[in-house]
Amino acid sequence: MLTVPTEFNQVLSEKYLAYALSTITSRSLPDVRDGLKPVHRRLLWAMYQLKLDPKSGYKKCARVVGDVIGKFHPHGDVAVYDALVRLAQDFSVRYPLVEGQGNFGSIDGDNPAAMRYTEARLTESAMLLLENIENDTVDFKPTYDTLDEEPVLLPAYFPNLLANGSEGIAVGMATAIPPHNVDELCSAILHLIKKPNAEIIDLLEFVEGPDFPTGGLLSETKEAILNSYTTGRGSFRLRAKWHKEDLSHGQYQIIITEIPYQVQKSKLLEKIAENFDLKKTPLLGNIRDESAENIRIILEPKNRSVEAEILMESLFRSCELEIRYSMNLNALDMNGMPKVMNLKDILLAYIEHQKIVLTRKTKYRLSKIADRLEILKALLVAYLNIDEVIRIIREEDEPKQYMMKKFKLTEFQVEAILNMRLRQLRKLEEIEIKRENDELVKEQKYLQELLSDESLMKKEIADKVKDIKNLFSKKTKIGKRRTEIINKQIENNVISIEAFIEKEPITINLSKLGWLRAFKGHNVDVSAVKYKDDDEEFVSIKANTTDKFIVFTTSGKFYTIGGDKIPGGKGFGDPIRLLADIPAEDEIINFFLYEPEVKYLLITYGAVGFAVKSEDLLAQTKSGKQVLNLKEKDKVYGCYKLDKTHIATVGENRKMLVIPATEIPEMKKGQGVTIHKFKEGKLSDIAIFNANDGLKVKVKNKEENIDIKDWLLKRASTGKLAPFGMSKNNKFLG
Repeated sequence: MLTVPTEFNQVLSEKYLAYALSTITSRSLPDVRDGLKPVHRRLLWAMYQLKLDPKSGYKKCARVVGDVIGKFHPHGDVAVYDALVRLAQDFSVRYPLVEGQGNFGSIDGDNPAAMRYTEARLTESAMLLLENIENDTVDFKPTYDTLDEEPVLLPAYFPNLLANGSEGIAVGMATAIPPHNVDELCSAILHLIKKPNAEIIDLLEFVEGPDFPTGGLLSETKEAILNSYTTGRGSFRLRAKWHKEDLSHGQYQIIITEIPYQVQKSKLLEKIAENFDLKKTPLLGNIRDESAENIRIILEPKNRSVEAEILMESLFRSCELEIRYSMNLNALDMNGMPKVMNLKDILLAYIEHQKIVLTRKTKYRLSKIADRLEILKALLVAYLNIDEVIRIIREEDEPKQYMMKKFKLTEFQVEAILNMRLRQLRKLEEIEIKRENDELVKEQKYLQELLSDESLMKKEIADKVKDIKNLFSKKTKIGKRRTEIINKQIENNVISIEAFIEKEPITINLSKLGWLRAFKGHNVDVSAVKYKDDDEEFVSIKANTTDKFIVFTTSGKFYTIGGDKIPGGKGFGDPIRLLADIPAEDEIINFFLYEPEVKYLLITYGAVGFAVKSEDLLAQTKSGKQVLNLKEKDKVYGCYKLDKTHIATVGENRKMLVIPATEIPEMKKGQGVTIHKFKEGKLSDIAIFNANDGLKVKVKNKEENIDIKDWLLKRASTGKLAPFGMSKNNKFLG
């Protein structure tokens, strides 16, 4: 034997390439036409041959698996049985192709019983895949041992690839096709038959998105869904479906009724329990599983003040109550080559396959009609010449040859006459033959028109699609959409630390010397609070432990203190400088409760300042946040809530100015702008008021509302002298 030396690298590349192609085309990727991998196709064909249709009885799965691996699929029985089991699991497959009897596993991740205990038969969906397979609608090929034949693919009236989806990993490529709703798919197919040039955006008017067997909540924008189905690749956010159930005394619990696709319930519960033990879910009080046939997972909050949305948001981030399903519409095309397709490509492939199936079925039926018409013609000759036929059979040595010559019949026709039973020799049978002949001629004419008329063929396919649409309508139990789609992106809401703090009412007390403490509840007698010598109350605020407090100092810095961090009311409290790194030389000017979406006016003694949002005052660290930058020799005057229409300022020079609040620019930080210009002296007082209410000023020891029109000037003006009789200390209210 002659051997030819070959480079090892060359041999390795050739063999590996052959292995890769075999894995891609014969194991891992589904065919775009019937949506099946070889193992699934062989399973359905074996069950079809065993006559396991929906109306028949069940047979042991061991029998089915034995036939598959013995005749068609020379692989291990475990792999084949696993494939069979998955086709029967309604939580794995959107429209099961196998109806199982016995233990076929559960969504908990339980294994199915051994194949000798379980039984199976085909479902209506599977029968639609196999319908007309014996009418020469598809090609057959020899099995691995050449002793039998198996279909190359199935007729597949059922749009299985998108209806049930498919997943697989090949060499260098993979596929991940999510399941969809058949009612929606059929609507899109009918639209595409009517308008072949329709765009994908038009098809998405019918196909909302994936429809997973376990339901759930899918949240993606229409733009993201369109992009995924246009490119054939995308990602879908899928969350568990839940609702809040109110209990007595203000308590509540959360009920999870649907979990994401391919998530095992038992592992999900284990993960939640593990996070609970590790104190990673401080808002969760308890968890229990009350599931039976339907999923019912109970989550109890730690206390009734915990918001349900915040609790669920924390769980979505820590376990598989939320997943990302990555879609990759990779399948074998009409030529058997792997290709990433878009939604339109797959639906057009289905329509094209149905045209081929219909054409082959029609031609097959025409050939059968031609054969039958040939026989009927011979039978009619026999009835018209019945006596002569009987004589020939009785007297002639070679009746077949004699009849062929006498009546000008073919051998096939004469065989039909000779095989005719005696009881058929009656007048009624002759009438029946003529009727059958007329019907077949009529059918033959229609089928010939069907082959030559494209529009008639489209109508035939559309009628079949309509039948499937009605069979799996959204009004039926199996056809009802399970996955709810919200056409918006779920925002990754930032869960603040306050969400993990138990909300309790407190009364905050700050002394002038900077001692801070929190009393429980709001019914605190502030007048009875004791202070150190030479100390007194600076401010008292009723709030909650979840609130934040803002500290403003003479350096122009802001500090943030959480209500839960403030020490209890025993003793005199703690120095505020322990909770915030306030330098010893800085004094506290303002201490107030943080309120979102509120504007404040920051102003200096030089009457320079700007407006700032409350959100921009929050400091992330103990060292504070520099917001107001001071000019040389200038000092902070104060921070005021800017919730009125006008601002009045008065200086030590008794010049007063009123300006609209809208003239104050909004900034995040900086020095600001001149509000009131002083030639000498500095700011003495400020008032923020509504013009309709008037400006209250103490004149000759009496409060009066003065007309502001004389002092209503532009920002940065020097102003005019204050009203006659106004307090000599240049304060609006004395």
